[in-house]
Amino acid sequence: MAKICEITGVGVTRGHHIHRSGKAKKEGGIGRHITKRVKRVILPNLRSKRIWVPELGKFVEVKLTARALKTVNKNGAFKVLKEAGIIK
Repeated sequence: MAKICEITGVGVTRGHHIHRSGKAKKEGGIGRHITKRVKRVILPNLRSKRIWVPELGKFVEVKLTARALKTVNKNGAFKVLKEAGIIK
């Protein structure tokens, strides 16, 4: 299963984490230095939800992010799911 939100299309992001060594100057050291950049994966905050759509009279199962869930609560399930192309 893909780690993609069905409503917003948000997926996995790739980035870096910076490794630093040394003691900070304000703590009496000579300063922090970057020693390495390490690849990392940033995953979206996904949930699998059964959302009740009163206009259809049934539940619709979707995989969405927490932000998309807030959008569904604000704008209504039928409108958001129709714009995303999940229901016709």
